Amino acid sequence: MALADFRHRVPLRVRWAETDMQGVVFNGHYLTYADVCATEYWRAIGVPYPAGFAAMGIDAFVRKATVEYHAPARYDDELLVCGRIVRLGRSSASFACAMFRANDAATALVDAEVIYVCVGAGNAPRPWPEAMRERIRGYETLAPEEGGRG
Repeated sequence: MALADFRHRVPLRVRWAETDMQGVVFNGHYLTYADVCATEYWRAIGVPYPAGFAAMGIDAFVRKATVEYHAPARYDDELLVCGRIVRLGRSSASFACAMFRANDAATALVDAEVIYVCVGAGNAPRPWPEAMRERIRGYETLAPEEGGRG
């Protein structure tokens, strides 16, 4: 995905504690970066986690997360961690995340996908509330694919 595909962008500077002995970001931290991006996404659409979700009577759990590495981020790099909902199913949502160097956003360093499942009482899957769907649709510049299983 290209930087232009994302309205939601979170600046993040790589900290020393996130790197290995070569000064390269340890692979597991990219999922932390994606989580920070998703948390700020929910805040940006007006449903901050967890209070906004609780007010709607829902929660969301990660069902699946994948990361594809293209090039390393290094200590002190300034990154743009970008995210958007690319698919909105009945009870699932696919959050695409791409990470770019802020001073060279031509190519993503990392692409990630996190699939969330909306749950209600007893942690049983339930449809995303229409109010949440409307907020996502209203925020995104590229409409998410809708329908399908999940």
